[in-house]
Amino acid sequence: MRDQGLSFSKYTLTPVLQVYCNAGKFDEALNVFNEIQDHGWLDAYVFSILVLSFSKWGQVDKSFEFIEKMEEQNFRLNEKTFCNLIHGFVKQSRVDKGVQLFYKMQKYGLSPDISLYDVLIGGFCSNKKLDKALSLYAEMKMLKIQPDIGVVSKLISSFPEEGKLIDILEETLEDMNIETQTLLCNSVLSSLVNSGLIDKACCLLRNMMGNGDDDDVQYKLFRDEKIRPNTASFSIVINGLMQACKLDLAVCLFQDMAEIGCNRDLLLYNNLINGLCNSDRLEESYKLLKEMEESGFKPTQFTLNSIFGCLCKRQDVSGALDLVKKMRLYGCEPWVKHYTLLVRKLCKHGKAAEASIFLTDMVQEGFPPNIIAYSALLGGLIEVQEVDQALKLFKDISARGRCPDVIAYNILMKGLYEAHRTEEARNLFNEMVMKGLIPSVVTYNLLIDGWCKNGCIDDAMNCLCSMSAKEREPNVFTYTTLIDGLCKAGRPDDAVMLWNEMRRRGCRPNRVAFMGFIHGLCKCDKPEAALIHFHEMEEEEMEPDTYVYISLVSAFVNISNFPMAFEILKKMVDRRNFPDPLDKNCIIIRDAILKLSKDARTSSSVKSLIASGSIPTIYLSDNGDKGEVRGEIV
Repeated sequence: MRDQGLSFSKYTLTPVLQVYCNAGKFDEALNVFNEIQDHGWLDAYVFSILVLSFSKWGQVDKSFEFIEKMEEQNFRLNEKTFCNLIHGFVKQSRVDKGVQLFYKMQKYGLSPDISLYDVLIGGFCSNKKLDKALSLYAEMKMLKIQPDIGVVSKLISSFPEEGKLIDILEETLEDMNIETQTLLCNSVLSSLVNSGLIDKACCLLRNMMGNGDDDDVQYKLFRDEKIRPNTASFSIVINGLMQACKLDLAVCLFQDMAEIGCNRDLLLYNNLINGLCNSDRLEESYKLLKEMEESGFKPTQFTLNSIFGCLCKRQDVSGALDLVKKMRLYGCEPWVKHYTLLVRKLCKHGKAAEASIFLTDMVQEGFPPNIIAYSALLGGLIEVQEVDQALKLFKDISARGRCPDVIAYNILMKGLYEAHRTEEARNLFNEMVMKGLIPSVVTYNLLIDGWCKNGCIDDAMNCLCSMSAKEREPNVFTYTTLIDGLCKAGRPDDAVMLWNEMRRRGCRPNRVAFMGFIHGLCKCDKPEAALIHFHEMEEEEMEPDTYVYISLVSAFVNISNFPMAFEILKKMVDRRNFPDPLDKNCIIIRDAILKLSKDARTSSSVKSLIASGSIPTIYLSDNGDKGEVRGEIV
């Protein structure tokens, strides 16, 4: 406007100030504010825009600074702005500034309403400044402002000590109607439960019921005031008892509800049935279900699935199917996680055929399982080497219109590789890609592992190239598998190149990768190269296992580098890192010690270790001459 020679006024700049404040652009907003100030156009409304915006964006101190500037120029906030700011300050956990503003408000002759006491008391309670909360509460009483249920509940929830609870209750109960009294007592129950004082909550509830047996004043108050518990009262305590694993007490309280004529609700039935099922108390949950139906409550999906889940955990196939039929009548569906668990448990115990029949029965009942459950069954069939059955199931799933996902394909390909049916696995992978499914890193790792284990290392390397082309980043498992495969194929130089590529691409080898690489190089009679990575592993503060030491010792012995073999043996001895006597590697280390004891360069050192008892006798023979390692192992 200036550039075009146009003038502006207070009424032009004020909306601009508001826009900048709404966007949180305070540098620009302050420039506009200064422009208004320079022209002498400041008023309470302009200040209010700034202080409210600073508060909204969490800049409480800045907001308060402008409130003080406002006072210096004899402007003051109106009652609505005071209230908004106090609420905003407390929301930003600045109760201190909220209280300052609260007393400024009173200084100007404005009377705070109960909502301001409520928010400030709540803020002090949240910050554990309970003395200040009580001070405000006392001020309310002095000013004849009757605390409502919200204020008292906040105080009660912050004072789990019984004495203080009762003091607050005695001051407030007499001024409340019966309904509000019950709400307040429910707040006490919640406070006790949340503080872990479930036994106290239980006693208080029983006193509300009129059958408490404790004469302490804290408990008598509930009887004397004739405050009757409602459904919410029981729900609070029963749920607390279940969380505290006191299910029997929860069930007893639930039964007591009927005796005093207190209505039960659907949520209570559901929670108790679920609690019983989680504790494998199936018979009691069925009894409660029957009682629930007789009381006119229709079981929900949650109700029936709680019981269904318990049946599935028990591997009760017939019981699960019977409940599925009941679900259909009520228009409910069995949850995937439960019947998938049943399938997995059956497969784990060698009952894949029974799991297959169960899923077929589910289809007949009108609940075709999803691919997750079928994948679990595929895995179970593969586990017991029933690859052909798994293939048949896979085809049946596809024929029924269920599209197998990447996980299902992965499971089946893994089984085919384990059965050395590599071409079928390749065809299945191609089929997966043709159907538009995108292979995951897990898929490629599975393929690479399968090719390596079947001696097809070139196919595995091609798979690595495919990963890069498909923007699938190889991980440490990918490289570890390939490096191991290259070593087993007698291609240690290629393995070293791949190791270096892995490091170059920022993939950090883990302990397993190091140990596999060292072991592979040793098998290829490359112990010098293996030793480099052994030292690198130590620098990374990764502890090699026994078999790494054995591989290095054996490999150096094989190339007649006995001094280096002894150095590794010495490390092994120092760390007491010997194999178990029953381990097949025990023979390898025995033979290595025997050869080292006969070499002129290492013989005396080996004898010294033997003499000191550093080498366990299990690794020595027992019929040699003096100063020699015994020739045969006992």
